[in-house]
Amino acid sequence: MSQRDYYEILNVDRNASGEEIKRAYRKMAMQHHPDRNPGDAAAEAKFKEAAEAYDVLRDETKRARYDRFGHAGMGQQNGFQNSEDIFSHFGDIFGNLFGFSMGGGARGRRNRPQQGADLRYNLGISFRQAAKGDNVTIKIPRNAVCPECKGSRAAPGTSPESCRTCGGVGQVRHNQGFFQLSVPCPSCQGAGEVIASPCPRCKGRGSIHEVRELSVSIPAGVDTGNRLRVRGEGEGGINGGPNGDLYVVLQVENDDTFTREGQNLLVSREISFVQAALGDKLEVPTLDEPIMMEVPKGTQGGEIFRITGKGLPFPGRQTSGDLLVEVKVRIPTRLTARQEELLREFAEIDGAKTINKAKKIIKKVSQAIGID
Repeated sequence: MSQRDYYEILNVDRNASGEEIKRAYRKMAMQHHPDRNPGDAAAEAKFKEAAEAYDVLRDETKRARYDRFGHAGMGQQNGFQNSEDIFSHFGDIFGNLFGFSMGGGARGRRNRPQQGADLRYNLGISFRQAAKGDNVTIKIPRNAVCPECKGSRAAPGTSPESCRTCGGVGQVRHNQGFFQLSVPCPSCQGAGEVIASPCPRCKGRGSIHEVRELSVSIPAGVDTGNRLRVRGEGEGGINGGPNGDLYVVLQVENDDTFTREGQNLLVSREISFVQAALGDKLEVPTLDEPIMMEVPKGTQGGEIFRITGKGLPFPGRQTSGDLLVEVKVRIPTRLTARQEELLREFAEIDGAKTINKAKKIIKKVSQAIGID
């Protein structure tokens, strides 16, 4: 028997967005949900058909394969074995809709191992720590799995008991008009089990609050906004699930000497107008020891010289940015009588040269156009 096109099942265009596909599935699932159509095999079949279509079209990889090869390209990756699989897979669509649960599987979802929540820690570091890298000790407050009961919530030597109210299902059913609604069990809050003897360490919560001390390695060259991921150092998992991760977000302080431009460093240095005119050697700072830089004759104020490889390292790489040295020419504000005399003499010489050059140019132009 041939299978219906998934887009046709959900009544959406082949270019439909993920949100449009989700809305279409939600509408169909609400219409054909078994709780709304008790005993209706046709409605249940349509519900499963819509769930299968949504499972493929909501996933970009599966959808691309289906668009290219159709059902033949899906192999055994699509399809559900029973209604429990459907409710477990699409709990984000039905969960707590209109204040009640729309079907079974709540207990399975609640008791399934779940990864703990991720944590964020904002860490301020100095410019030098960012430039050279460092190991920093931080303290993280978090919820961790109770070491006494290992997260079971029951006292050592005991175990959770099946809820007598719901028979371990986690839900109870109520008739409301034409609908049969499933709501979380009031005795076990949907867990399907109760703790007769709570763990004395965690008071039956399954987790404890702790402050964990960690050493975080900061790579050289990091910048403000960079995130360091420390796996497994987030909140403790639930029902045996893994811990979440810790994300350390960096805030790098400014430096008094260098201005940062990506991985390049900019530094300003003053020279006298004599050094600018005659050239000189200038000491400039780096992240390590100062170095000498050649200032060529005739250097102009505002010129920038590049020293390759003396900037910040690229994190995780063997290369670094450059050091940019901006030269500012310092003009003296107080001159001795002798200095003024020499400068005026220089100006006269420079002016005479300029006049002589102008006369020569005028003479050449006059000869070219035949004017004596």
